[in-house]
Amino acid sequence: MMTLKQLYDKSLELAIERGPRTKKDVDDQLKRVREEHKKLDEKKKAYFDEESLTNPFLDSRIEFGDPKTQLKRIMVGIDIGVGEMLLANELTKNGKKIDAVIAHHPEGRSLLDLTQVMDLQEDIAMMEGVPVNVAEKLMNARIGDLNRGLHAANHYQVPNAAKLLNIPLACLHTFADNNVYWFIKKYITAKKPKYISDIVEALMELPEYQMAKKMGNGPMMFVGHEKARVGKISFSGFTGGTSGSKDMYEKMAAAGVGTILAMHIPEEHRKLAEKYHINVLICGHMASDSLGVNLLMDEAEKKGVEIVACGGFLRVSRAKKKLF
Repeated sequence: MMTLKQLYDKSLELAIERGPRTKKDVDDQLKRVREEHKKLDEKKKAYFDEESLTNPFLDSRIEFGDPKTQLKRIMVGIDIGVGEMLLANELTKNGKKIDAVIAHHPEGRSLLDLTQVMDLQEDIAMMEGVPVNVAEKLMNARIGDLNRGLHAANHYQVPNAAKLLNIPLACLHTFADNNVYWFIKKYITAKKPKYISDIVEALMELPEYQMAKKMGNGPMMFVGHEKARVGKISFSGFTGGTSGSKDMYEKMAAAGVGTILAMHIPEEHRKLAEKYHINVLICGHMASDSLGVNLLMDEAEKKGVEIVACGGFLRVSRAKKKLF
């Protein structure tokens, strides 16, 4: 058995260990936040998000509930809405008690802070050859757009439902995305693919992508074709909150990127990738998100927690398997 806080702590640990940044970079970031916090007067401290003192991925957090909640059975979904919260309550009333609900896509404060993790994309772009000052300026403009767009949303509808039903709710967004980024990068790189078809074949060895394919939503070429040679691969489309700057494709092409692997891509971005002759293989949104969430839920399963899948989550257990 484990508590909700223990699941959160383990998920955070893996997100730091497997994310694009080094642990030193993460520690430096947290140190800067703590120093800034110390300088604030009491009025400003009243509005300071203390989660940021220990968590560098603020789109992942416990939204409602006692962190000490003992977990025997949890309901896990890629998307959790009020309907899923009511479903958890119905399962509880019918003898299948749900101790907590785990969402992947953020709700509540996690959603408001989605853009706080987008600077991860700057680090990935830098690793792929884009100058860091260029990546920062492009991402700052995109972050501003998203912040304005998110401002008007009804962020707390789902956490409010969780509170009324008294069911703990946590969102594990970048916590999971860092895991799928790590897994796919390590897995595909080890295959040494020469052609796009080699990557597709490798993905189709993974259960999440097999399940998605059977449901009609398998990996799909958005730019280029499977007979194209891979060239330099960017794994930028797996973590960092959401889609980044559309102007990054020109810079990535200049840095020698030949193929982008991603969960999803906006149409405007797709057209620019095509313009700059970059292959784009969309691995699949639900399958890729499920892979990342599965790597976290395996930690809960190891402690005897039962996982009830919902909301688009494709549960595959690797709890008893060696990953690599």
